[in-house]
Amino acid sequence: MNIDGILHNDIQDFINENLNTDSTKLALKKNPFPEVSYAEIINQIIAKKKAKDKLPTWFLTENIIYPEKISIEQTSSETTAKYKASLVSGEKLIDCTGGFGIDDYYFSKVFKYLIHCELNSDLSKIVKHNCEVLKVSNIECHQGDSTKILEQLNQKFDCIYIDPSRRNDAKGKVFMLADCLPNVVELQDFYYQFTNTLLIKTAPILDLHAGLLELKNVAEIHVVAVDNEVKELLWKIEKDFTESPEIIAVNIEKEKQTITRIESSKNYSARYSLPKKYVYEPNASLMKSGAFEAVSELFLVNKLHQHSHLYTSDEIVEFPGRKFSIDAIVPFQKKEISAYIQGKKMNISTRNFPIKPEEIKKKYKIQDGGTIFAFFTTNMNNEKIILLCTKL
Repeated sequence: MNIDGILHNDIQDFINENLNTDSTKLALKKNPFPEVSYAEIINQIIAKKKAKDKLPTWFLTENIIYPEKISIEQTSSETTAKYKASLVSGEKLIDCTGGFGIDDYYFSKVFKYLIHCELNSDLSKIVKHNCEVLKVSNIECHQGDSTKILEQLNQKFDCIYIDPSRRNDAKGKVFMLADCLPNVVELQDFYYQFTNTLLIKTAPILDLHAGLLELKNVAEIHVVAVDNEVKELLWKIEKDFTESPEIIAVNIEKEKQTITRIESSKNYSARYSLPKKYVYEPNASLMKSGAFEAVSELFLVNKLHQHSHLYTSDEIVEFPGRKFSIDAIVPFQKKEISAYIQGKKMNISTRNFPIKPEEIKKKYKIQDGGTIFAFFTTNMNNEKIILLCTKL
């Protein structure tokens, strides 16, 4: 990559002036700067556009160089990077899979010294340049295989951070850590030569139980959602930890951060009842945690059915998710339901229900939207019901 060429004032102006231009149409035009690859210039425009909401610090800083757009798509957001940096701190951290360096920028605020390892030489140069632009002086960039770099440095670190990527030849929907590079399952004992603490980031597709079967000494699993969408799983591992891990379900929003802590070793007991005055839908991070029994016990709400994952109470409670007041409880019977839902405008959700929302909407000519929220679900008596609700 021609970093010096891209940094030329005229090219930077061209990039900024065309952030709202259709890049496909722009690519068909003649390159106004023949001394620099037009594909690289177009990539800067596309990548910077993708960074606007995800990486505002980078977007708003002049002379930032961007990698290929896939690196922007795969990198942590600033929101999740800030959260990661709240989990560890100390003198020295090494990032074995540095990428675009978003996580390291925030780690650098809580560690005195940090090493960024990256196999891709262009990406390593980009991060080194951007660190200078962002005035971050405690990150050292090393290009190459992180396992070899660890051996060469032969230092102790307060934390090793790894974001393994799935191998291109890994097939099927089952996501296993052993299918990723670096293979943290095989390398875990190797890493313990250089640290007592590992922080591993994985995609939310990884099953928590599967991860625990592959990894040893997991002390904490953080299920991190942003605006009720699970973005990543964080596995904090301590070399000498031998107990059951704590599961921390996190939902980060602009105005607040909701955290629910679940002891995986505890046998939580759910209480069951028919729908009461209010119904609750857990946020995405809690749903991913699978701690459905714990939700009932921790928040003093009753579960509608073992597999429905909706909760109810007579008094409104603080709850990590959406809250609704129940306006009507309708048996799912042909004679009953037409008057309530046929041709209406409402928001459809199904929980432990045999018919999919799209089929329900088509069959009963329901339009999306409006103020009515309809939960098609199953109660504790195994009866199919509809809860017509107002969101609180």
